[in-house]
Amino acid sequence: CNLQPKDAAKMPESAWKLLFYTLSWSYGTYLLFFTDYPFFYNPPSVFYGWKKGMDVPTDIAIAYLLQCSFYGHSIYATAYMDTWRKDSVVMLLHHVVTLTLIAFSYAFRAWAVWGQEVVLGKLCWVSRLSWDPCGPSNPPCSLCPGRFWFRLYWFPLKVLYATCYSSLQSVPNIPFYFFFNALLLVLTLMNIYWFLYIVLFVAKVLMGQMQEVNDVREYDVEDSKKA
Repeated sequence: CNLQPKDAAKMPESAWKLLFYTLSWSYGTYLLFFTDYPFFYNPPSVFYGWKKGMDVPTDIAIAYLLQCSFYGHSIYATAYMDTWRKDSVVMLLHHVVTLTLIAFSYAFRAWAVWGQEVVLGKLCWVSRLSWDPCGPSNPPCSLCPGRFWFRLYWFPLKVLYATCYSSLQSVPNIPFYFFFNALLLVLTLMNIYWFLYIVLFVAKVLMGQMQEVNDVREYDVEDSKKA
């Protein structure tokens, strides 16, 4: 492909993430929009009839297995395999928080809430395949409105609304209320953090400080040597 050595080194990481996110997005979209689950259109229904020890449907359990495996691997990959970037520490924290949410939501039987969080995030990835001038594997340079729409609008509107408000309306003494919502709010802050990279990228382009499309998370050559 006539890639520069720096880009060729990052190609396996980008190709793997594109493959996985496309597959997981497709499966998650199927669960939310092509089954009888009403959670996307009616977020409060997440907690209708909730009880401890309730069964987890097989199709949801498969999604848990795939996502838990991926984020478990991602913790190792971010630390030892992927290119180290300015946001890598935050990315590690994101994977730990997400893996914690997956494990505890399965034990707590809050699988519908977690399912929405994952799918809304993946919708953004695939929606930018035809919009992102930096390519689908380059999140911070994404100019598509999908990142804002799914992560900073739908995520609070549907996921946080259901967990912070609807949960108490349906189950007044719901356990682990603050634990789950604290982790989800941490993810929201991370979404804002990464959105600021997009704002920084746009600002540099408008002010003529960037002659070519680059990932603003990448270290400069001199910074890389210091790192």
